[in-house]
Amino acid sequence: MSDTREKLVVTEKLRKYFPVSAGFMKKNYIQAVNDVSLHIYRGETLGLVGESGCGKTTFGRTLLQLYTPTAGKIIYGGKTIFDSENGIHENMLPYRRKMQLIFQDPSASLDPRMTVGEIVGEALDIHKLYPNKKDRADRINELLTRVGLNSEHANRFPHEFSGGQQQRVGIARALAVEPEFIVCDEPISALDVSIQSQVVNMLEDLQEQIGLTYLFIAHDLSVVRHISSRIGVMYLGCLVELAESYELCGHPIHPYSQTLLSAVPLTDPEKNRHRQRILLEGDIPSPLNPPSGCRFHTRCPYATDWCKEAMPELKEYSPGHYAACHMLDK
Repeated sequence: MSDTREKLVVTEKLRKYFPVSAGFMKKNYIQAVNDVSLHIYRGETLGLVGESGCGKTTFGRTLLQLYTPTAGKIIYGGKTIFDSENGIHENMLPYRRKMQLIFQDPSASLDPRMTVGEIVGEALDIHKLYPNKKDRADRINELLTRVGLNSEHANRFPHEFSGGQQQRVGIARALAVEPEFIVCDEPISALDVSIQSQVVNMLEDLQEQIGLTYLFIAHDLSVVRHISSRIGVMYLGCLVELAESYELCGHPIHPYSQTLLSAVPLTDPEKNRHRQRILLEGDIPSPLNPPSGCRFHTRCPYATDWCKEAMPELKEYSPGHYAACHMLDK
């Protein structure tokens, strides 16, 4: 049965390489994101997980074109907004309004010289949405109320708030221009555990009320499993597995995904004590000089000579379950 859901965001072989100097008249590249192809359905939450440095945040920012892509294609709402031949779409402003970002560190992402009202209202001014001062002030107060703050907070500065409140300001700023798609870049990792669940529940409520679509980037697999419709797993710039949340967490088929999930603590102490954890040997290779073939082969217990020679393609092994592993083709 074909899936009739609308694909809001699509990437095709998206790359982001950062040039670095390697000596006189010589350049090398950090291969942060390498040939990532995926799609995000309208109204869903796609979780993206992986170790630190695997390219999750870079992928999210490249998707929003805060970083100019090196190659590939980005399609939003059926319109190509970047491709290798033509570059960035000539008029990105309407798409900037549709796509927003919630930053990982709220204290670093809020200008300390601006009040909360100025921070939230800045996007309204850029997009010329509320020229009337009273309407603008009402909109700012509405946004603050929606994220659990009040109108009095509009006149305060970021340093007067707790970390959780600062992140609520960041969410209000992202909602200001009525976006359709939001990249949540580890939005709870800098918060206390007691506050994390409040922010996650608020994001879920906002999605239901407004019909938002999320790319949710995080390290905590238990949180990603809770909030996400589907989950993608990245390793060293590459997408290695993608499936429905319950399918990936229950039946991971890529060795790296199996390793990640084996490290997630279980709620049952007895089961947690006797479960078998998969331990990887060695360190993550450098994206400046990634290994040939499958990038995971230097740490994979099942690697063969073929893994060292050829990069595996992301293939569909069961309905909606994709993975990139030579072992699965045997």
